[in-house]
Amino acid sequence: MSERDRFRLDGKTALITGAGSGLGRQFAMTLATAGATVVLAARRAEKLEETRSLVAKAGGEALCVSLDVTDGASVQQCFTELDDAGQSIDILVNNAGISRTGFLAELSEADWDAVVDTNLKGVFLVAQATARRMLERGRGGSIINIASILGFRVSKTLGSYVAAKSGVVNLTKTMALEWARFGIRVNAIAPGYFETEINTGFLSSPAGQTMLQQVPLRRSGVLSELDGPLLLLASEAGSYMTGSTITVDGGHLCSSL
Repeated sequence: MSERDRFRLDGKTALITGAGSGLGRQFAMTLATAGATVVLAARRAEKLEETRSLVAKAGGEALCVSLDVTDGASVQQCFTELDDAGQSIDILVNNAGISRTGFLAELSEADWDAVVDTNLKGVFLVAQATARRMLERGRGGSIINIASILGFRVSKTLGSYVAAKSGVVNLTKTMALEWARFGIRVNAIAPGYFETEINTGFLSSPAGQTMLQQVPLRRSGVLSELDGPLLLLASEAGSYMTGSTITVDGGHLCSSL
């Protein structure tokens, strides 16, 4: 196998949560271009169809499934449908995520729950369902959780997001430890600031522009700059990696306090 072929995903099936837009859409396109059949999962059917259409235009194969990662019954229904359709997941990209802003003294319980349930509980539920099926078939696979540099540093008004993403970093390590002997690799990607529908307003604001000047590369990331780390973790090129978190942040975490 050539070095280039080690990054190919032909014959593999990848499930991407939050695949309707932003990072999830980029991940779906990247994995499909590398040869994987992609299963696009999210709550917004119209957004999933947009992604499916883009994958098809690029020559890839995709199907859409409805999924609310915060709801265990929805997760089980999604996987039952995949089982019935004969779809066996080799790669999971746990990407679904939201954010709510507010100082902790003022943050509502509903906003806290929305973020933690989506960004942390959802990662657990979908990874658990995926791992159970990987264990049953006995040939392993790759689980990639999407964390954040805010899993390592903190920011005012983002307490629930920071707590959830910190949890994702260590949950990834625990999953890796428990499932390694079954051939299931579990890693994470911690993006810095990439413009998506979650943060586009902030990045274009004066405060966002000031923040970007603190990034050593002096800019936000381009979505395609996540392609390399994603393919490394999804493919045989990263076969000896588990429990790792790859930071893609323009040097943000190593900037001066």
